[in-house]
Amino acid sequence: MTPKEEFISIYNENIKRKGADKLLEYLLKTDFFTAPSSTRFHGSYEGGLVQHSLNVYHCLKDYLSRPRTKELYGMDYSEETIAIVALLHDICKVDFYTVDYRNKKNDETGVWEKVPYYTINDNLPYGHGEKSVYIISGFLYGEGRLTREEAFAIRYHMGFSYGSTDERGNIGKALEMYPLALALNVADMEATYYLEGSNK
Repeated sequence: MTPKEEFISIYNENIKRKGADKLLEYLLKTDFFTAPSSTRFHGSYEGGLVQHSLNVYHCLKDYLSRPRTKELYGMDYSEETIAIVALLHDICKVDFYTVDYRNKKNDETGVWEKVPYYTINDNLPYGHGEKSVYIISGFLYGEGRLTREEAFAIRYHMGFSYGSTDERGNIGKALEMYPLALALNVADMEATYYLEGSNK
């Protein structure tokens, strides 16, 4: 099963809210399934974004299933909530990267060659996590809209990582108030640095 097939299977099996079908249709029309997850760090290859989303999903399911996690936080989330926040947390990266070219010397031949690389072309500069919440909210509606905890989890999934644009006090408060935000942050960091890191 390809990452795209696995994503669609998990999505369709677990996400049943109003507008979920339209959201998936939207993803299929974008570069979500071919885009990288970053320009040069984790998942910086074609299909890296969908693979990262799957990795976060599996890491989150594992983290939430640990007895110590349940004991500490009393976390018990539906399969739908887990799928939504994990699979869609980086939907903000849809149509975000473009391919450009630069010259690089071939170590074996000593000849300069034109090689492709990913660069950012952000046509919707609305932040990171907040942009994901914004896009999802355009599709899931009525009783199917994001819960407050799901929205905060997606918004703050980066935690205190480099690039966070929010005040640190807000980040800490959000992670304290919404355990799912902390859990998603842990899963995202585990996927990013241990499963995918720039040296993988």
